Amino acid sequence: MAALGVAVPLLLGLGLGLGLGPGLGRAAPPVVLWHGMGDSCCNPRSMGYIRGLLQRRLPGTYVLSLRLGASALQDVENSFFMNANDQVREVCGQLAADPHLKGGYNAIGFSQGGQFLRAVAQRCSSPPMLNLISVGGQHQGVFGFPRCPGESSHICDWIRKTLDLGAYTQAVQEHLVQAEYWHDPLREEDYRKSSLFLADINQERGINETYKKNLMALKRFVMVKFLNDTMVDPPISEWFGFYKSGQAKETIPLRETPLYTEDRLGLQEMDKAGKLLLLSRSTVSINQSLVQERSPS
Repeated sequence: MAALGVAVPLLLGLGLGLGLGPGLGRAAPPVVLWHGMGDSCCNPRSMGYIRGLLQRRLPGTYVLSLRLGASALQDVENSFFMNANDQVREVCGQLAADPHLKGGYNAIGFSQGGQFLRAVAQRCSSPPMLNLISVGGQHQGVFGFPRCPGESSHICDWIRKTLDLGAYTQAVQEHLVQAEYWHDPLREEDYRKSSLFLADINQERGINETYKKNLMALKRFVMVKFLNDTMVDPPISEWFGFYKSGQAKETIPLRETPLYTEDRLGLQEMDKAGKLLLLSRSTVSINQSLVQERSPS
């Protein structure tokens, strides 16, 4: 629930030029939500809650909570077993076919939904994504799942064992979502060569100028990192940081990563233009105020 309490204050209070709030004389852009691992579009305790909250706080705003599959149960299953590239492709189709979104939309991704929506921004420029808010998204991947959401814990135990045995085998990459953003700092070459999803959107195998151009078209890219995160390893991945290559103890912040120093995605240029916003939050209470942070330089 803590993650859900982040979204509305961000939309209403960060000055993103969204035209939100009473008396501003213009309609708010639509909002697209993408849930995280083990969740669904419409769970009343999670995404259903945040969708309703946005609709109450932003009357008249169109809010789309993405679903992949014919039911909420299938949506949950697909968050584990539907190839991430196929998910992004299907979502791009959903967005392009939705007439409410033709003028652009704001996007909020929770957990893995954060990097999936970034892939949408990079790969699918129509309709245009205006602003992206990533809440706990693992943009440099993960090297462990310390804790998984409640009812999915038995699946996560199986995922851990599978990743330990063969994260970069073709069969695992094609059929296990979490393997597609598994980033082993002890096996960087295997990661770059075999990762079907994350290595591609992070430009690890070469520069796709379209990806870079499309991401830089965002008005603002907001990344929220949880200070006491027990689900993402390492938590600094939520701010595009990661482990130093060749070991799994010392981490480096975004601005020291090759992704940033070589500006493969345009993040350095976006940062200098004031388009990147890095926020941190405690997970203790949904009512705590957000604290703006700058990652260490």
